[in-house]
Amino acid sequence: FLYDVSCRPKIIGKIDESGESLFRPAGALDANHIAATIARRILAFRTDEKLKKRLQEMEIRMDSSLLPQESMVRLPYFCSGCPHNTSTVVPEGSIAMAGIGCHYMVQWMDRNTIGFTQMGAEGANWVGQAPFSTRKHIFQNIGDGTYFHSGTMAIRAAVSSGINITYKILFNDAVAMTGGQGFDGPMTVQSIIQQMYAEGAKRVDVVSDEPEKFTQSSGIPTNVKVYDRKDLDILQRELREIEGVTVLIYEQVCAAEKRRRRKRGLIPDPPRRIYINDDVCEGCGDCGIKSNCVAVLPLETQFGRKRMIDQSACNKDYSCVKGLCPSFVSVIGGKMRKNVPSANMDVEWTSLPEPKLPVIKGTYNIVLTGVGGTGIVTIGALLGMAAHLEKKGIGILDMIGLAQKGGAVLSHLRIGKSPEDIHSPRIASQGADLVIGGDLVVTGGHKSLSVIKSGHTKLVINSYEMITGDFTKNADMLFPSLKIKQAIQQTAGTDNTEFLDASRLATALIGDTIATNMFMLGFAFQRGLIPLERSSIEQAIEINGKSVESNKQSFLWGRRTAHDGKRVWEMTASIAEGFLPEKPPEGLDELIQYRADVLTAYQNKAYAKHYLQLVERVRTIETDRLPGSLSLTEAVARYYFKLLAYKDEYEVARLYTNGDFLKKIRGRFEGNFRLKLHLAPPLFSHRDSHTGEPIKSDFSSWIFPVLKMLSRFKFLRGTAFDLFGKTKERRMERQLIQEYEQTIKELLLGLTKKNHNIALEIAKIPEQIRGYDMVKQRHFETAKSNEKKLLAKFRDSAKITVGLKSSELVS
Repeated sequence: FLYDVSCRPKIIGKIDESGESLFRPAGALDANHIAATIARRILAFRTDEKLKKRLQEMEIRMDSSLLPQESMVRLPYFCSGCPHNTSTVVPEGSIAMAGIGCHYMVQWMDRNTIGFTQMGAEGANWVGQAPFSTRKHIFQNIGDGTYFHSGTMAIRAAVSSGINITYKILFNDAVAMTGGQGFDGPMTVQSIIQQMYAEGAKRVDVVSDEPEKFTQSSGIPTNVKVYDRKDLDILQRELREIEGVTVLIYEQVCAAEKRRRRKRGLIPDPPRRIYINDDVCEGCGDCGIKSNCVAVLPLETQFGRKRMIDQSACNKDYSCVKGLCPSFVSVIGGKMRKNVPSANMDVEWTSLPEPKLPVIKGTYNIVLTGVGGTGIVTIGALLGMAAHLEKKGIGILDMIGLAQKGGAVLSHLRIGKSPEDIHSPRIASQGADLVIGGDLVVTGGHKSLSVIKSGHTKLVINSYEMITGDFTKNADMLFPSLKIKQAIQQTAGTDNTEFLDASRLATALIGDTIATNMFMLGFAFQRGLIPLERSSIEQAIEINGKSVESNKQSFLWGRRTAHDGKRVWEMTASIAEGFLPEKPPEGLDELIQYRADVLTAYQNKAYAKHYLQLVERVRTIETDRLPGSLSLTEAVARYYFKLLAYKDEYEVARLYTNGDFLKKIRGRFEGNFRLKLHLAPPLFSHRDSHTGEPIKSDFSSWIFPVLKMLSRFKFLRGTAFDLFGKTKERRMERQLIQEYEQTIKELLLGLTKKNHNIALEIAKIPEQIRGYDMVKQRHFETAKSNEKKLLAKFRDSAKITVGLKSSELVS
């Protein structure tokens, strides 16, 4: 029939009769795309105006160029406390090649890691490249699961070829990328060592976060050295100088798997949490660079951006403590304060009306968006179970990929009156009836916006600004909240879109950010947007069997917020306050006076008066030259204060003992706990011989009376009797104050409307000077280089003579 007749039918599919692609060769096939392709084929043979119009509608629906531009993309990232945060770092001047596994994600991080191969060929690309490259050596990452599966063959090939390569075998004790399964067979660090030497490796070393567990009695050969992970850089520099194949086994249990085991009681949960004293924090971001940890979040304060630890996300790796900063505190014992609503709060809600449920016409299509690891897929599973309990049809498609590592998650749910109504779980373009946006960034992405039909799709969206993994290397990263909201409203229509800060409310009420998505579900249900009975959803929560009461409370408080949001905010104002950004002074005068009061506490009234004199001088001249403008005055008020209030030993001591710190600690933790400060006192600390950074020591509660006493000696600051004032850092800080005063004097002399913006940039230069010790020195050098360029531009426009004394600043 197909081959021996003169008029054979044309067979088309992936390509048409002329060899052109009918369907895209990669990625998912959208139902609209299939329908449009069929429509074009039909229209090629017959005219049908109705079909032609329908095709035009589908093409518009599928045209992603019509969607608003994405302002931010949420890529998957290493989990909090992930071993790869440390293990994938390479020494300066070296490169690494990626492999298959979670460590694949290192390619979009600042880690000098390039390329990848198929599973089990790690390093084979270098076998081919090495003879033609001037580079003498590379590092090759390979996961333990890959090693066991087929990776040993690639290592054997590398040994045979004679290339110079260091294999970093990342032994994490779990197949983490696909859910934490165990290996296919028995494997230990000890067995890998033996096998690698048998294959011909020139040297094998072990690095671990717990090196003490690898002793000779545990089976480690005498010729194998075991290093603490803090010595990784030193070891890698040694290995890259050795000819042939060397092996570095990096042993540390997968953070996600470790978290699971702690929850199941299989391993102990350390009673230690890390807290950042934001008053001491300089916002330099060194802790994020050192740890590469997504649990280190920005904290916006009236003194600029600081850092905080997301206690719900933290996996207790403690790498952030390596940040060169005295703001880190260990809270040992006790527990996170749970802000569970009291009985009195529940009594006030004796009546909560049941919502009118939406009618299912064919299928009711729900899209859930969120971040991997936060439970968004679980919400879809609960709704699926609830639909099953009601004997309704349900189709679920979870699009996650690597998303459980903090990336974007989309779940498509199609609910029908019966199973026969579900033909495909995927929701086509503009096919959603409801979008529950657990994350603002993911909801504002093209994949989410494409399912929204303007004027039809309803959206409830969590407006909390959850930063992406890029923040670990970009301390000044801004969250484009307004742009994302505008893109969503532009697509869906403002009447169909509702934003609420669910993360802050749920955390304030339940005490854990993991409650957010269940809170959002309750909110959407009470709005009448879920076509399932309340009893079915609650029964599904019970069947799931995990955190049943907490999930029910989250669902209930979401409903209550939808019913009377104002009342919920009023009832929880005192609780939520600790989770909201610090409220800044309302006006410029308040901002200036507040800082003057702080400087009085910092030193004395005369010190504060000196600050006020310069700020008022700037205000007088700016309003005279540019009537109505106060931006330069505000900049000087902020950044002159920043320089004057430099955090020396007396100030750090004061900020730990003035009462504010302990008040914040007690607001976050409860029970019987003790504190440890991680400090590197300048005159007493040794420096690391490799990095040059001061080595921190732990100080228990006895240090607080000492700090209190030290803070009382602030009157010695800057005098001949100031022992700390003789260090390079303190001399630099006093120099900065004098130079800033001189610079502002120069700006005031030459200030015009034309160069006002340049003057403003110069006045804000101190914002770039952050951190302590070596970190501050690096920022200082960068800031001064930027200032030099800006001053050259200003002087060119102002044409003034420089050289006035700082004493001429005030009148």
